[in-house]
Formats: sequence, structure tokens, C-alpha cells
Amino acid sequence: MAGTQHLRALQALELAVRHGSIRRAAEELAITPAAAGQRIRALEDYLGTDLLLRGRSGLHPTPALEHALPDLRSAFAALDRVSETLDFQRISEIHLVADPDWTELWLLPRLPAFREAHPYICFCINGEGDVPVRLGAPDIRISRSEDAKGDILFRDLHVAITGPDNLRRLGDWDRDFELEGLPLLHIDPDQKESCLPGWPEWVAQHGMRREGADRGVNYRHLRQALAAVRENVGFLICGLCLARQDIEAGNVVLVYPADRHLSEVAPFRMFLRNETRMTAQVRRFADWLMEQARESQEWISRTAGAKPKQE
Repeated sequence: MAGTQHLRALQALELAVRHGSIRRAAEELAITPAAAGQRIRALEDYLGTDLLLRGRSGLHPTPALEHALPDLRSAFAALDRVSETLDFQRISEIHLVADPDWTELWLLPRLPAFREAHPYICFCINGEGDVPVRLGAPDIRISRSEDAKGDILFRDLHVAITGPDNLRRLGDWDRDFELEGLPLLHIDPDQKESCLPGWPEWVAQHGMRREGADRGVNYRHLRQALAAVRENVGFLICGLCLARQDIEAGNVVLVYPADRHLSEVAPFRMFLRNETRMTAQVRRFADWLMEQARESQEWISRTAGAKPKQE
């Protein structure tokens, strides 16, 4: 029996014992149960002894295998670590181009956890990072889009937010139109994506102000407007999920219940470059992004009926 065959047979054996099932071992190896069973039987024939017993709760090691099992498990755990390390060192760069506000407000707070779990993956995000920018298409692109070719990450809701000290100013000018006369903050129309709603759309749907919904201070980026909101400069229409970190920290508050929102026309989507979409590091990161996005979408749904903080 060749060395490679030994290794494959031992791998099938260890997985079969771990899962208590040859079928489960075969699924993990992407082979048929018959092929997995054949590998194990060939090893038993070579050693001249049975290695597995079938019980009511699945497969169990025979006494002959029981003594070797700790070393077998340790050996494959070490091989997994070596394999992962070599894989990351061979192809370790991810080039990502994304909406700058999404990057700063959603991705960067989460990225340290991914980096800790996958220290051999280096990033270039919007032209900056661990590795220099390269020419050509990025491995991953994130943008608001209705293009069905991209995978939906999440669809945000747009709500009215302000600094904690500003809630007491509601209704100072007009009890029926609580936002009348209050300073409204906007994203510069020349910088804002056309699909993003703002105060004119919010007032048209929810009222609370007679006029001047289009007037106020303009900011080039949402992250700059959020910094002003934290300082109680004014009131802003903002994506709920993008403001999440500030909301949970109490830096900003909802002006009205989150069910008084505007729906986002286009969701954030992820587009993978065909040439690299199946490489190990891109697949790991894309799967992690989808997992994080699912949690975000669930949080948006839970928060949609939440009441704003009151003084």
C-alpha cells in the first residue's frame, strides 16, 4: 500500500470515528460512502485487523484502534494547521473595493475578529492596507446595487437620528411639527448615491416639518455627518445598520421609533471576481461577510420596532 493511500485511508478512518458514520466522512472528503468504506477496508486488510465496530449509536473504534486514536487525531490536527498556513502563504492577498461609508462604519469595526482568526490573509481596501494596490479588477467589490449578479449582504432602513442632548429640542417651535426650525444635516447631493433617501423624502412620508426639509448643512460623507450628530449639531437621516455602533454605544439616538423609516431602494451587494472567487482566502472572507451580513439583517429586523431613547 503506497504512502498516499495510507494517508487517505487514515483520513477516512479518523473522520468516520469522529462522526460515527462513513457517510459523514465521505461527505467531508467529497467522495462516495462506498469509496470511503473501501479505503478503510483496504487499511484493515493491510494491517490484518478490524479497526471499526458498528453499534447502535454509530461507528466505534476497536481496541486495536483505540490505543492509536489520540496520535491519529493529533497528527491530522497538525496537518490541518500546516495546510491552512501554507494555503494562506501561497495566496494571501484580498483586494476589495467598497462603498467608503460601508467600509468605515460596517466592515472595519468587524475586521479585527476576522484578522485574528486568519492572520495570513492581507488586505488592500480601497487602495490602502497591508499590500499595495494592484491594477485590474478587485477580488471583491461591495456596492449598493439591484444587479442580481451580486450576492445580497443586507438591505438597510433609513431612520432619523440625533445626538442624545437634542431630543429635548423637539417641538420647541411647533408641537404639531416637531422638527420645524431644527437644524437638519444632509449628505451632499453631488456625493450621495441617487438611491439614498434624505430629509425631503422622510418629511414627505412622515411629516413633522412644514418647510425647509432640503435646507441645512451638507457633508461629503455619512461618516462625517455622523461625527457632527455625535456632537449634537443636528438631525440626520441615516442607514440604521451603519449607525448601529453609535446607537448601541449611546453616541446617537433614534428621534422616532425605528418603524418610522424609509426603505433602501438598493441593498448592499457583494460581487466576486470570477478568476479568484473560488480561491481559499476569498472564499473564506466571502463566507464570513455573508455570515456577518445575516446577523446585521436580523438586527435591523429586530430593531425596526424599537422605541427611541427618551430623557
